[in-house]
Amino acid sequence: MFDFFVEQILGMQWLSDLVWCVLINYFHADQNSNWWSSAHFFFYDTIKITILLVTLIYLISYIQSYFPPEKTKRILTHFDGFTGNIIAALLGTVTPFCSCSSVPIFIGFTRAGLPVGMTFSFLISSPMVDVASMLMLMSFFGPEFAIFYTVVGVILAVVGGKALSIMKVERYLKKYDGAIRDFYAESEYFNQRQRLNYALNDTKIIVRKVFPYVLLGVLIGAVIHNWIPQEFILSILGDNNPFAVILATIIGIPIYADIFGTLPIAEALYLVGVPAGTILALMMAITALSLPSLIMLSQVLQRKLLFLFIGIVSIGIIFVGYIFNLVF
Repeated sequence: MFDFFVEQILGMQWLSDLVWCVLINYFHADQNSNWWSSAHFFFYDTIKITILLVTLIYLISYIQSYFPPEKTKRILTHFDGFTGNIIAALLGTVTPFCSCSSVPIFIGFTRAGLPVGMTFSFLISSPMVDVASMLMLMSFFGPEFAIFYTVVGVILAVVGGKALSIMKVERYLKKYDGAIRDFYAESEYFNQRQRLNYALNDTKIIVRKVFPYVLLGVLIGAVIHNWIPQEFILSILGDNNPFAVILATIIGIPIYADIFGTLPIAEALYLVGVPAGTILALMMAITALSLPSLIMLSQVLQRKLLFLFIGIVSIGIIFVGYIFNLVF
């Protein structure tokens, strides 16, 4: 029953078969053709991700309505030390879906005087790990990969935040007086109708923002899967290159996308034989250390702290990538 859920409900194998059926019966597609394989990859992944995206974001946005930033802030004030880092990382899993949405909340937390280590644990966890991304990963790569990614993401957030706390980096915070995005602070007191409307509105906003990156990711994935020689990709990111995980992390940092935009690229790399840990490092670097979010962070972090944050998270991602390659 669980295999059926993963393969047919989350993985949507039926949709893959349906797309091929339409292409073959109506357009006389040849399954051995790179062009038709690319068309199948594009339509199948776009439809699949759109269905999952809308459904999961609606559900998670509904859950988020119970955890507006002000409530999250109040919860975090009851904890300190290592426990505070754990709670902050876990609360990050029910917050916005990309780093550029998480940064304004991080700024709000620092303004409120929350311990800096806890705020960094939240900042690392929020764009990288959430229930929606875990289910999406499960649909593409199976439950083992999804669960490992989620657990490791939370651990990385806890350890990274704690490391920065030990280093006493508070003195490297800048004062930020600019406006930050309103995240429906009053949603804590919504009735059920208001929560459903909030979830619907948030879904529209996020899908509108994310969908161009999904299309771009699917196009890149189709090219990787069908047009770039497998030997070339594996020579760079394969098992034979001992620096593949480091390279994947470096490649991921300048790219701006969320978990939904990176999935088709990750899927294409997985299908051509790139090791799972290398793919994981690429995905984590894109979601946790995207260049636009780092530019936003530079408004509230002095340069020394910004580079320290990048260094700690990068080292953690690289370490996890190599461990993941050994395990899987």
